[in-house]
Amino acid sequence: MLSVQQLQINGRRGDLLPATSLTVSRGELLLVAGEGQDQRTALALALSGRMKPSNGVLSWDNTTKTKKIRLASALVDSPGVNEPEQHLSVRDLVTEDLSLIPRRYRGALLSKPWLKVNSFEDIADLWIEQLPAGRRLELLSALALADPATDLLVVDSPDRHSADPSTWLPRLQALASDAGRPLAVVAVVGALPDNWTGAAAVIGNSVSHPPEPESEPTPSAPEPAAAVEPQPSAEPQPHAKHAAEAAEPAAEPDVETAEPVDEPENQNLQRTAK
Repeated sequence: MLSVQQLQINGRRGDLLPATSLTVSRGELLLVAGEGQDQRTALALALSGRMKPSNGVLSWDNTTKTKKIRLASALVDSPGVNEPEQHLSVRDLVTEDLSLIPRRYRGALLSKPWLKVNSFEDIADLWIEQLPAGRRLELLSALALADPATDLLVVDSPDRHSADPSTWLPRLQALASDAGRPLAVVAVVGALPDNWTGAAAVIGNSVSHPPEPESEPTPSAPEPAAAVEPQPSAEPQPHAKHAAEAAEPAAEPDVETAEPVDEPENQNLQRTAK
């Protein structure tokens, strides 16, 4: 069984592969959806032991050793990595791929008998670019399985050659459910087929998002204070007080009746002399 937990690969500016988790067992086909081709290829390389992840755990049959995972897996038709060159003929491609099989399994494998045994004689003289999408996948997956040590098949973006899932999905289902040689098959695709009900995963399904901060309640606008009518003051205002004082006439002082003043004695003497 292939088990992947929080698998992540760093890129130049961001994650080349965001954290992804998945599991697939022998006899099972798993479709993994991812929007970007770079992400899909990075996942396919990591699952097949051909790229070291930056974080996470990848194990195959309870071993995490990259070499053992690479020997047990085959990467199929990865763009820019091991997709066949368009100018090659089918016959030349078969000759090249068979030469890469370990010698102890190779024997006397030659392109002509191999093409005949695997029913590819009808396309032997065609160029790779001439192959229909379904026939191309049949050829490349058969070459990957020419190595009997392959138990894990990782197919990179088979849907890029045709928008019709019927050109690649039945082939992958047949490989996974083959009773004679049950395989764990992973197909990294741009989008899941509409009618797919089998095992599926999404690239980046283990990315942890920080919780969003709670929004503070917006304070309600204060209600306008009720208008208060001014009350008359008990004490007059300073300017009013001065005005009232000015209006009142000044009180006349009480004048007592003046008593006659005694005239000096000499005045009385003069009167008597007259």
